[in-house]
Amino acid sequence: MTTPPALAEGLRDQIAPTGKLRVAIAISPAGGAFWCTKTQSGYAGVPADLGKAMAAQLGVPVEYVVHQNSGQITDAASKGTWDVAFLPKDAERETRMSFGPVYEVADATYIVKAGSTATNFATLDQGGVKVAAVNNTTTMRGAQAHLKNAKVIGYQTYDEIFNLVKNGEIDAFALSRDQLDAMAKKIPGTKVLDETFKQTVTAVAVPLSHPQALDFVTKFMIEATSSGLLRQAYDNNGLKDTPIRTHTSSWRPG
Repeated sequence: MTTPPALAEGLRDQIAPTGKLRVAIAISPAGGAFWCTKTQSGYAGVPADLGKAMAAQLGVPVEYVVHQNSGQITDAASKGTWDVAFLPKDAERETRMSFGPVYEVADATYIVKAGSTATNFATLDQGGVKVAAVNNTTTMRGAQAHLKNAKVIGYQTYDEIFNLVKNGEIDAFALSRDQLDAMAKKIPGTKVLDETFKQTVTAVAVPLSHPQALDFVTKFMIEATSSGLLRQAYDNNGLKDTPIRTHTSSWRPG
């Protein structure tokens, strides 16, 4: 996508007011379509690749603004600390930022600790059961709505919850299936439950009242999908077997 010169200047003022495109990312060891990982040379992940390509198209440098989770990115949306983000979308977040196209639909479920007797949602949702979630995320809100008896407890980082699960200090962890499958490989005896309690959709986002920026990122993502750029970003980040799933009409915010 090319931007007309007259529009380009106004667009850059709105989408990259500091002269850099500040891309909000969140860090986890597993990476994924939303999460990024820290590397020796910087950051890797689908959002990192897309942000870099977006900055190149605008003709500005990219700067990654690192957060521990999507809730922190959301809280910073009105503070002017980032220009574009790629994060899970729900009704609450739509009041705090403007979303463009969805590029991933992820199934959310639970991983249970080694030795747990829970084999499905019914046996997990019991009084006294403690379920961890990343604080202030769409998945945490979904788990709170789903579980009627178990207690959902929010933590700031993936790493903190990983250690709680590993040490058996928490009964279960709510997150997307791809992230939990990766965790299960690292913690012997844990099990990812087969059922899905919600679908989390991930989309590009910009701060509210940035119509030119929203128009640009929308066109960028449509072209990135059709040109193969999004597929390449998936492939570059260990997701060669992961299909690109877009918004389905059956999804409702959880």
